[in-house]
Amino acid sequence: MHRRKFNKTILTSLGAIGISHSLLGIKPLSPKNKKLGIALVGLGNYATKQLGPALLETSLCELKAIVTGSASKIPQWKKKYGLSDNQVYNYENFDTIINNPEVDIVYVVLPNNMHKEYTLRAFRANKHVICEKPLALNAIEANEMIEASRLAGRELYVGYRLHYEPHHQEVIRLCRKKTFGRIKHFEGGFGFHIRNSNQWRLKKQYGGGALMDVGIYVIQGARYTIGEEPISVTAREYKTDNIKFKEVDELIVWQMEFPSGAIASCTTSLAASTNHLYVAAEKGFIRLSPSYTYGKISGYTRKYAFDFQQVNQQALHMDGISNHLITGIPHLNTGGDEGLRDMKVIDAIFKSASANGKKVVI
Repeated sequence: MHRRKFNKTILTSLGAIGISHSLLGIKPLSPKNKKLGIALVGLGNYATKQLGPALLETSLCELKAIVTGSASKIPQWKKKYGLSDNQVYNYENFDTIINNPEVDIVYVVLPNNMHKEYTLRAFRANKHVICEKPLALNAIEANEMIEASRLAGRELYVGYRLHYEPHHQEVIRLCRKKTFGRIKHFEGGFGFHIRNSNQWRLKKQYGGGALMDVGIYVIQGARYTIGEEPISVTAREYKTDNIKFKEVDELIVWQMEFPSGAIASCTTSLAASTNHLYVAAEKGFIRLSPSYTYGKISGYTRKYAFDFQQVNQQALHMDGISNHLITGIPHLNTGGDEGLRDMKVIDAIFKSASANGKKVVI
């Protein structure tokens, strides 16, 4: 019952795309269409362990170029993905990718402070862009990126993989239908213990910190379950390790108020593990735990447990975007405007936290 309901909903949302490559019946490409080419900019952990392998499973797009400053990584990428010398770029010659007709989409997988620069350079190269979350360092930068997209006539997307994940899709469906009545309270948290003290996520100049790295998932969860934009926020920041987290936030707790009166209570941390989403409504509840992971997600409601297979979230996300570019069928709310909405909330959280929890109107 649960899979059937889900398939019907997601197929309606995506049109030709269903969900998963066993659940997700992707419409075959027509003879006039080709797989879209993706260039990965930055070959760090996420590109290496998630995006690259996902591009071996996608149906509508494929890896056509890499951009890296680490020459030592190039041989293994060329071997694994069958890339030639002219499909390998560095950060100095990146702009010449304008001359590569095989590349349709540039996927920016760099530290947060580099998102804007390489998004704008990709637009100047006439490429569409997927930018990893968060979209930018702040809402001002996000607006500039969206305006650059408009001027270039190219699309801007954000790496919001969970919009294509079946458990989250089912949560959204239940909330939109008000299956359990009006939502009164959202509670969520995402955090982990970061062990490497040299990671860029611990550097202010790179846009590090818990909120930008994983707290954004909780903001997303609250927004797409409640189905509204928050109107105000109060936040507090705490540190238990003033050496490791000298430059960035370790733990932030915040509350968001929504126009309907719903409240979201949220937590993020780079020193403690938490990974859950909980929706409390008038006549029931929905819970996902773990909620935001790449792997197995589990969930249940007051009445039944979810029974969805694990999917490759990154593959579905990139295929959903490619489907939008090929057919015009809408993607699942992963555009630049969605990224800007999150940046406005993040700006407000930081402002409130720096003012000792003073309410900030968004």
